[in-house]
Parts: sequence; structure tokens; C-alpha cells
Amino acid sequence: MYLIYLLRRDLRISDNPVFHHLQQQHSQFSHVLPLYILSPSQIEVSGLLQDEDSHSPYPQARSRLGKFWRCGPHRAKFLAESIWDLKQSLKDRGSNLVIRVGKMDEVVGQILKQKEFQGKVAAVWMTKDWASEEIDEEHKIERVVKEKCDGKIECKVWDGEEMLLHDDDFASFDRAQVPDVFTSFRKSFEPLRDNIRPPYNLTLSQLPPLPPYVLDQAVPFFIPTTLEQFISAVQNPVLDCGLGQSILHPQGASTAHPFIGGETRAHERIRHLLVSGSISTYKDTRNGLLGQDFSTKLSAYLALGCITARQVNAYMLAFEDGKNCPDFGTRTNSQVDLLKAEGFGKGENKGTSAVRFELLWRDYMRLCMRKYGNSLFSIEGFRGAQRSDSDAPFTKHQKNKLGSDSSYHWSDLSSPDTRTRFTRFLRGETGTGLIDASMRELALTGYTSNRTRQNCASFLAKSLWIDWRLGAEWYECMLTDYDVASNWGNWAYVAGVGNDPRGREDGKSGSEGRKFNPVKQAWDYDFKGEYVKAWIVEFEDIPSSKERGPKGGWVDVMFQAWQVHDIFNHTKDEREREVVSKLKRLEWVNNPLVKIRYQPKGRR
Repeated sequence: MYLIYLLRRDLRISDNPVFHHLQQQHSQFSHVLPLYILSPSQIEVSGLLQDEDSHSPYPQARSRLGKFWRCGPHRAKFLAESIWDLKQSLKDRGSNLVIRVGKMDEVVGQILKQKEFQGKVAAVWMTKDWASEEIDEEHKIERVVKEKCDGKIECKVWDGEEMLLHDDDFASFDRAQVPDVFTSFRKSFEPLRDNIRPPYNLTLSQLPPLPPYVLDQAVPFFIPTTLEQFISAVQNPVLDCGLGQSILHPQGASTAHPFIGGETRAHERIRHLLVSGSISTYKDTRNGLLGQDFSTKLSAYLALGCITARQVNAYMLAFEDGKNCPDFGTRTNSQVDLLKAEGFGKGENKGTSAVRFELLWRDYMRLCMRKYGNSLFSIEGFRGAQRSDSDAPFTKHQKNKLGSDSSYHWSDLSSPDTRTRFTRFLRGETGTGLIDASMRELALTGYTSNRTRQNCASFLAKSLWIDWRLGAEWYECMLTDYDVASNWGNWAYVAGVGNDPRGREDGKSGSEGRKFNPVKQAWDYDFKGEYVKAWIVEFEDIPSSKERGPKGGWVDVMFQAWQVHDIFNHTKDEREREVVSKLKRLEWVNNPLVKIRYQPKGRR
């Protein structure tokens, strides 16, 4: 009998509940069809048309408010690499990954209808995903299986096992009623290190083969036969992200996320973090802005299910206990010597503890999404759902005070002025250095640090007062490591409509809650202006020998562009005067969207 296994965000062989079950019950199915379906509502599929005269039957995969690509060029490439890596891993075990284009229920229906499958399919399985579109996919799959097969085929949705914690571990409270404050949630699982289950161990060397005949991709689409063709097909249609004139890439800037997608590279990455000592220093470096190892860079792999949070924890446990790296049966070839790695065999340290904390925060965002559902995508966020649950009335202050976290009076793109300001924000031309550097890095590389993400979200929602969901949609388009719950949950959190206790409105104080001052943040985290200079091409020619000096020094233009008329006031250097002259001609330098004042200590 046949099993059809629909993969979505579980692009791995190891610690996979379905493959683990097949390992335990190896004779249950004679053939297994691992199937990945490119959904036209989430991935632009026009690059997979058979010829130029073909037309896609699907609308473009664009976001609801900003009409951005749902999956931009950076994540499209990473996704293609991850799918192809899984394809190769399955081939190594006597199987393969069949890739198709179309709506998931329609593709499954077509397969079930083909005569070679009739009477031979015993089950259709997939793993659980708690985002609303994915839940809708599950329901449609269940309906089509029931309709096509009169209930004779099992349709099962497995626990995706993507979280650090397991559903069965939520003994202290109903997981559907996860606390609305993270601290309360976290305390339920302390000490965290002792409350995490081990991942599944895959020893399966062979999988059941593919069915003898699988229907070809339906016209008008085709499936590429090489990784290079696949990347080109999914990436080329979304290279133009609507920013107009291209953002120039500074010559000396290098991406902090040069990584290739897939399970194989995910395990190589965590091994590198261990042997380099980066995981032990994570807490001290996680607010960094430049370089590959100031943060783990595991989020993109976690988002697609190339590696699981419990596998990351298993690696750290072995490291802390002075043991060799666990063998998960992946194609990872790198052998690492941990004996000299910082922290090896010395138990949990502040770095590994901080990584577990961040993985738990990731769990928390998923649980909040499970609890509140589509409220995650409303302008009121979780806060609106919380008020609905409590039947608490809106106060006059909450309804009408512009600038209050609870007003929800953010402007949208129906206003030409808002559209202009928002475009400047996306292009990194706001006139505030840290914001502009981050937005340009994001557009050029698909990555920007957690520290700058928080600043940009706060700047859009609480300085420009533009609908925070537009920012969340842009990040969905641009981020390589986009994850539904983490992206939308964190945007709502910073905007003041999520699960941030400091963002809560009491109806009296009018407090703005958590608001970042990007000028102060730049002084704190980019003291010499290296990050801003790296990503804003207009600053490339500023002499690197300059250090922070009195008010009017060169760094001021990076943090506070509206002070450009003061920089190099007394310089006699011709090169510096030329730089200043060029900067003064830039509209975004002379007319920043927001003038943010901040006086560092010791500067009067």
C-alpha cells in the first residue's frame, strides 16, 4: 500500500515524526511518495511556466496590504536550496522528493484520481502547522481525501515536533490558554535545560521506494531538473520588489547571512557555532550588527524545518556535558574537534542558556498564534483579541488619542504622503542612520539583526505612525529567515498590540510603552558608526580615520542626518569638503522624516 507524505515546513530527514514512524513500522507501506507542493498563494510560480506564451492560472503571490511578494528573492533561493537538499537526502535512502506546482488539495486530488493510485493509497499524512493558511490547507486536504476515497484512506496530521517543548509537557496550564505575559510562561518550565525532550534518532538507511508511476506536473508548469534551474525559476520573477531605482551595494559590505539552505548546512552551522566558541559567547555578542557569528543564524533553518529546536538543544547538551556531537544521520561531512572549544564540558553557560531562552521565545510566539489565530494579522493584534475575550470596553482615550498604543490610528497607503514616507522607509532614506542602514541591509541581503529589527519596527509604528502590518509584510517579503509567528508576533509586540507588558495601555497615562530611540541605540551598539557606514553607500568616502569628537563630528551625520550642515565645520581637507557637499544635495539627508534628538552623556 502507498503513503503520500505532504511536506511543508518540515524539510528534513532527521527528527521527523513521519520518517521516525516509518523507521519503527518499516513494513507498513510498500511505497512512499514524499511530495512538496509549491503553493501559488505563497510563492510566485510564474517562473515555472513551460514557455513565454503560457499564462499562470493563479494571481500573483502578493501580500494583502502592501502588495509585496509573499516570498522575495532571498528566501526563494534559500527555500529552493532547502528543498533540493532534502531531495538529495531522500535519494540517498532509495527515495526521492516529488515537487509539484498548484493548490495543495488540487494536486493531491489529481494524484488520487490517477488509475495507478486507485485502491493502492492507504494514507495521506502531513505535519501540523498553526498558521491560518496552513490550517486551511489541512482542512481542504481532509475534504478532498474523504470525497475522493469515501473515507477509506487515512488522513492524518502529525505533531510537527518543531518546538523546543512538547505539547504533553504543558502540565502547569492548558496549552490553549498560554499566559499573555512571557515571564509567566517561562517560569513554568524552569530549569529549562532539564525540561526538554530528546529529538528522534534516525538510523533508517533505506526508505520505501516511490510508487512505480507518478503523474507528471500538469500544464502549464514544469519542474526543473537541476538546483540552478530551480533557483532561477523561483527567484527571477520576484527580483523586482517595487523599490524603483536599485539600492546600491557598498563595495566593502558583506552579508551577515551568506548561508545555503538545507538540513545538511543547518547541522554544519550548529557544529561551527560549537567549535568556534560562538555559542558560548552568544549572550555577549547577540546585539552585534556586523559579521556572521555574533548571532546563531539558525533562524532560517528553523523556519523551514531544516533543523529542530530540540536538535539544537541536543547539540548544546552534548557540548556542555563534554561529549561528541550527536549523530542524526544527516549528510553532514564535517568532523569537529570540540576539545579546545570555549566552554566544552563545563555545563550550561550564559551563552547556551541564552540560546535556549530565545528558542523558548520562539515557542511562545507559536503558542500565542495558536491561541489567538487570525488576530495576529489584525491591526489590533493580540490586544484586540484579549479585549474581546474579557469584554473590556474601549475607553475614550484608547479610541481617540493619536500616539497612544491603543488608538490603532496608524495611517495606511491610501494617503499619498504616507506612501511617500513609507517608500523612503523601505529604501533606507529616512535620514536616521541606524534605520536606513538596516533597511538597506535587509533589501540587499535578506538579513538584518534582531537589534535593528526592533528599532525599525518601533520607528515605523511609533515615530512615523504607519500601519505596523505593512512593515511585517515587507519583512515577510525580504527576510530569508521569515517565520509567520515570530515575524508577526514580534512586530505586534514592538507596535504595542502584542504580548509586551510594557506596551499595555491603562487608559490614563497615555504611555507609549516600548519605544526605541534609534539615535541612542546607534550610540550604544554602533559607537564608531561602522555598521551605518558599511551599508549606506553615500558614506563610503567618509574617511575611516575620523573618531568621535565634539558635536558636528562625522558620526553625527550617520546617526542624526539633519545635522549634516554642522559636520566638518572647520575642516580644511578637500576630500572631506567634497563628501559634505554631496551629502548636502541629498533630500533625505537634509529633510529627515523624523528629527530625533538625543544628547549622549559627556557631550554638551
